Amino acid sequence: MAHALGVSRSDLLLRYMDGPETAAFAALVDRRASHEPVAYITGQTEFYGLELDVARGVLIPRGDSETLIDTAQELFAQRRSPETILDLGTGSGALLFAAMSIFPDATGLATDASDAVASIFLRNLQRHGEGRSIAFEIADWRKEGWMDGIGQFDLILCNPPYVEEEAKLEPGVHEFEPFSALFSGKDGLGDYRILIPQMRSLMNEGAIAIFEIGSTQADAVCEMAQVAGFVTETRHDLANRPRAVVLR
Repeated sequence: MAHALGVSRSDLLLRYMDGPETAAFAALVDRRASHEPVAYITGQTEFYGLELDVARGVLIPRGDSETLIDTAQELFAQRRSPETILDLGTGSGALLFAAMSIFPDATGLATDASDAVASIFLRNLQRHGEGRSIAFEIADWRKEGWMDGIGQFDLILCNPPYVEEEAKLEPGVHEFEPFSALFSGKDGLGDYRILIPQMRSLMNEGAIAIFEIGSTQADAVCEMAQVAGFVTETRHDLANRPRAVVLR
């Protein structure tokens, strides 16, 4: 209702509770009743205190992903802040914009394989990128040569697809969010197998890469990274589930 009226939730509660129902409200309720996520209905969601535009074709950022930002802040607290940040598979840009809210002097690059995210990313860039050096490139890590010209970075953030193909998801996720941003082979590990062996080419000396993982994938992803020569550690989300793997 707040969205239909064009007011904040606080204003709705304080000033509009006795007002007439707007004509647009019923159609919004119908969309929600068909399991469409609220973020797609309103076109916005919040991540790490930032209001972000989202739309069909772009994964909705989850609070669990904030674990990556908290981890980055902690790891760089007692060392030089990252000068360069890479967000692989950026979608709405949530991870990059959140990281640059705590490392405002950094230069950021966001990449994504989907042309569909470009307009949403650029809208969020207008809102959160003023005065900052942030670029966007189409790059598909499943294709040869995708890293050409990207460069090297001090901090790499990545929330790749990691859901098993046969996993049963809620209708609002399965029916509305982009398949390519969710599923990654029979065991959900396909994109880690592609990305992790290539990470060293993208990392400056002393760089850190942080990957989001599914709650049962920590051992498998850590083993993969250790075979590739990385030192790893796992970080947990607020529900104390494994949520991020750090590569050094």
